[in-house]
Amino acid sequence: MLTPASPFNFVPGQAISRWKAAGVLEALRTRRVVILTGARQCGKTTLARMIQPDAGVIYRTLDDVALLAAANADPHGFVVHGDGLMVIDEIQRAPTLLTAIKKDVDENQKPGRFLLTGSANIQSIAGVNESLAGRVAHQRLRPFTAGEMAGVMPSLLDRAVREDWSGMTGGGQATPGVSGKDAVLLQAMRGGYPEIQAFSDRGVRRWHQDYIAALMVRDLQDIAHIRRKDSMAKLLQVLAAWSCKLMDISALGGQLALARPTIESYINALESLFLVERIRPWAKTDYDRISKQDKLVMTDTGMVASLLDWRYDKVRLNADQSGKLVEGFVFAQLAALLEAQDDPHSLTHYRDREQREIDFVIETPDGTTIGIEVKAGSSPSLDSFRHLSWFRDRMLAANVPFRGLVLYTGDQVLRFGEQLWAIPMHALWSR
Repeated sequence: MLTPASPFNFVPGQAISRWKAAGVLEALRTRRVVILTGARQCGKTTLARMIQPDAGVIYRTLDDVALLAAANADPHGFVVHGDGLMVIDEIQRAPTLLTAIKKDVDENQKPGRFLLTGSANIQSIAGVNESLAGRVAHQRLRPFTAGEMAGVMPSLLDRAVREDWSGMTGGGQATPGVSGKDAVLLQAMRGGYPEIQAFSDRGVRRWHQDYIAALMVRDLQDIAHIRRKDSMAKLLQVLAAWSCKLMDISALGGQLALARPTIESYINALESLFLVERIRPWAKTDYDRISKQDKLVMTDTGMVASLLDWRYDKVRLNADQSGKLVEGFVFAQLAALLEAQDDPHSLTHYRDREQREIDFVIETPDGTTIGIEVKAGSSPSLDSFRHLSWFRDRMLAANVPFRGLVLYTGDQVLRFGEQLWAIPMHALWSR
């Protein structure tokens, strides 16, 4: 079955407004150093180049072999400049620059002196002792969200708090003839990396394969000191299949000929490169039957589909596969939305020993708790809300505002009781 490119009308070469741009600009106005991190090829360099483009910004990339050699040979000389902004791309390749940057910004304390980008969590790299505490703001950039490609700002959580769904446009019609579940699955299988949005299905899979191969050769060896590429490749496939499940190192180890400490170190390496991450459990309770396990998520659903060699015409008919991709897709949108609002740590999940489970629990700055269940189907029922209503009635104090949402792939906003709503998934990218 021939499928279109990104169903969100992506135009190659067209500038996409990033949700994080405002946060990065605000941080540069108030902090001496801003570190913008995220996976390789997620758009960090493009965003960095768009910051104050006419203000005489000095731009240096450590992917340039000569510049990298100069940075390592004379870190203090490398960072010397005037009062303006210096952008240093891929800072993790020369972590010794951090000490030089600290000295420079202590001598000249004007805000907006350095914007550093990194494809790895620099604090997780062995031997990095300089944190730039008190001088630095950290910003995380993710691959494109559906909302960014549709050219809209995030509004889902604000709408939920107000219980105001009036005037929502979109109806799932991202591309003529492609709506609802098909639109979500098409984008989920493509993922959010900017470069591949206009590629064919085969081109997308090949790009993901080349991406992983490049990480194996370079980052996983140079940064995380991973040498067993065959074991890491197998682990990536296992983690792709495990995405959106509770962390269980023993179960993961049963599928690999690796010791538990090795698996943990490999997962930590993949986290440092922003390929996988953990969703913390919601635990604001003394209820002793609640799970304390993190949920493991691969950060890009297109990578999941490519690693597992899933094909659209089969996935759309497979409830388990489509459910995993849709949940992962929603996670990517919510995580980017919360990070755009500088509130990334409020995203959690709920599960207890009675198998009651809520995919995502978000606590907003005004104190509202929002529970979100994700359904790949287009026909929600009252049963879809049983865990949300139980959570509302049993786990929250009476004075805590609550909203229970079931995000589904249909087109109608439906009320299923007090504070309970079935919301079309296109609310994630609707105006």
